[in-house]
Amino acid sequence: RAIRGSVRPGTEARFGVQTNAVRLDAGWLRLFDELGIRVGVSLDGDAASHDRHRLRPSGRGSHAEVSAALRRLASPQFRHLFSGLLCTIDLRNDPLATYQALLAFQPPALDFLLPHGNWTAPPPGRRPGSGAPYASWLIPVFDRWYHAPRPLTRVRLFEEIMHLLLGGASRTEAVGLSPVAMLVIETDGSIEGGDALKSAYPGAPATGLHVTRDAFDRVLLLPSVAARQIGASALCGTCQDCPVHQVCGGGHYAHRYAAGTGFANPSVYCEDLLALITHVRQVMESDIARQAARRP
Repeated sequence: RAIRGSVRPGTEARFGVQTNAVRLDAGWLRLFDELGIRVGVSLDGDAASHDRHRLRPSGRGSHAEVSAALRRLASPQFRHLFSGLLCTIDLRNDPLATYQALLAFQPPALDFLLPHGNWTAPPPGRRPGSGAPYASWLIPVFDRWYHAPRPLTRVRLFEEIMHLLLGGASRTEAVGLSPVAMLVIETDGSIEGGDALKSAYPGAPATGLHVTRDAFDRVLLLPSVAARQIGASALCGTCQDCPVHQVCGGGHYAHRYAAGTGFANPSVYCEDLLALITHVRQVMESDIARQAARRP
């Protein structure tokens, strides 16, 4: 489980837990209710899709247990704790069937995550000349979501792209150029970067700082963190020349890594992000034009 918290000036602290839910029983939910902790659950679709990767130590799939936990979480007693679902994309799974399986639990929000990978260790399906397989997976889901009647479950990735296309700022590391606003405190007190950096190379999140001797502000002086505070100036030349770089933001920082050049590269998902953002922009432009034409 991962516990995250955030505090904004003039507001109370808000905390959440992200869990695989295999042990999320009524006792845990009562505790989270007492402490005001919201709960997000990782679910990768229907039973076949989810159980391909999310296995118990015995090798048995966990979908049945996760589904039971989600029914408890979505019940009237605990639904106010339900923050949403996270789904890691697997190209072998049907995108619309996966989307419908997630919607069956009526989550208030969901997010689709690109599998962690980089140029040295590419994610599944990302090979030279492979085109944009992850965009091809996401676009049908976006179209179904965008054109469905409202209200509908929020999809974070799609909303972030739309918000950025309209001139807003990003609130996620997946897209956009907003300064990084997260660090990790390990159980030994070490101050580290986001966990996703571990997918780049061993020790990538390390800062050399520790809570017993270092102020958190010292993190901002590290080159690896400073580079993520200065927006487009830190992007490689390829990204800066791209027409959607203000929206893409170079993609997730961990996905840019390549041995020899570090993080000074486009995202390994560059083609996917370009195709997805371009599609979303075209759909929005068409919709805005259609709405404008209806006005007297």
